[in-house]
Amino acid sequence: MKSSLRVMKFGGTSVGDAGCIARAAEIVKAAAAQGPVVAVVSAMSGVTNRLIHAARAAEIGNKEIISDLIGGLREQHETALKNLVKDAGKRKQIVAALEEVLGELERMLQGTAMLCELTPRVLDAISGAGERLCAPLVSGALCELGARSVPISAADVIVTDHHHGRAEPLMGPTEENAEKVLRPLLEEGVIPVVTGFIGATAEGVQTTLGRGGSDYSATILGAALGAQETVIWTDVDGVKTADPRLVPEARTLAEISYSEAAELAYFGAKVLHPNTLRPVTAAGVPVWIRNSFAPQKPGTKITAGKPGDNGGVKALTAVKEVTMVTVGGPGIVGLPDVLARAFAATAASRASVLLVSQSSAQNDICFVIPTADEAPTVQALRQAFAREISEHLVEHVSCDRNVAIVAVVGENMRGIPGVAGRTFGALGREGVNIIAIAQGSSEYNISLVVEAASMQLAVTTLHKEFALQASAQAKV
Repeated sequence: MKSSLRVMKFGGTSVGDAGCIARAAEIVKAAAAQGPVVAVVSAMSGVTNRLIHAARAAEIGNKEIISDLIGGLREQHETALKNLVKDAGKRKQIVAALEEVLGELERMLQGTAMLCELTPRVLDAISGAGERLCAPLVSGALCELGARSVPISAADVIVTDHHHGRAEPLMGPTEENAEKVLRPLLEEGVIPVVTGFIGATAEGVQTTLGRGGSDYSATILGAALGAQETVIWTDVDGVKTADPRLVPEARTLAEISYSEAAELAYFGAKVLHPNTLRPVTAAGVPVWIRNSFAPQKPGTKITAGKPGDNGGVKALTAVKEVTMVTVGGPGIVGLPDVLARAFAATAASRASVLLVSQSSAQNDICFVIPTADEAPTVQALRQAFAREISEHLVEHVSCDRNVAIVAVVGENMRGIPGVAGRTFGALGREGVNIIAIAQGSSEYNISLVVEAASMQLAVTTLHKEFALQASAQAKV
């Protein structure tokens, strides 16, 4: 049972309309003919953004947006349903499920508008409604094809901590729930269609795993059920050597390691949620990235790594919406706990620190974080160093949003002579100014901070330097 189980996740574009959902259902049904399958689905494309926008509008008292949102979601999902499910009785059941979610959503938005307050708990409940609306449609489409399927709320399976907006799974309770809720269905030949992105605390309060968290949901369930593999169905052919919007010549990689894929995701590659590979790495469960619009293409396989792979530069990634936060001043020289306090402050604000750099004289400590995390991080740092700032030991906690990170990723680069030299030399010839550099204990990346306006030039230059356009399997 466990050896043949597959978890298949479909992103927002892969369930974007009735045609996409029908295609996804065909893929799942074909896979179910070979062994048990759990499907994990995102919200229909654009729905989560609309939900969050409406929640923010309601927070400032805008009630008019609520009826527009509810009406638009009802029309969108019922239109898709009419095209997917022909049986009137089955449609009526699904409509009832949709109306239950829409009713809850409307009450939450009305309450938010009345109080002009949006708590993280309520925002999680609102933003996760899209998956709850989509799962019954996908399940209905599977039933229309003759399969047996039921929609399942991940809140009944995935148990998380209490951190709303970016919750982490508790694998022990999640495994127990997966065995109790999903395993009996699989043994009966039923295909569970599970809502991605959401989970719940042990007390049953809904949480979310962060934007893009449906990928994470899939690998959490894959690990919990001991799946043979997890397949992430999306709208790209696999993991590319670079973002094709920046480098049109970018190629699809046939296979990369967990570590390489994790580095790419961490530094902004959109194909995977940064936490996706955590649950499956220890178990060695392969993860595939495949294109639901071109299912005949093999995609990219992510594994523990191939014996005999000597490494080298595999791919490049870049992230632009970042801020470089600098804690600076001559007074911090010699302060024994300055790094610990800075790290503690950023951790307390739950900021995702992408890169850390420190001057040799220790006068400046630089953190690069997502711009979305800037305000709470700066506030936390200023509070942590309030005394030093008042005594002018720390001169400033400043921000620079005009930066981007470019990461050079590949196995064992540290052991290959010349990678760093070629990186810096190529960028220097093109006049790209490197603001900060980080190459820590990891052998998998060299991270550079450059001016935001130079990001594309940096990526295209390095892609050419390491001949990544010549072969998706290029080694350096």
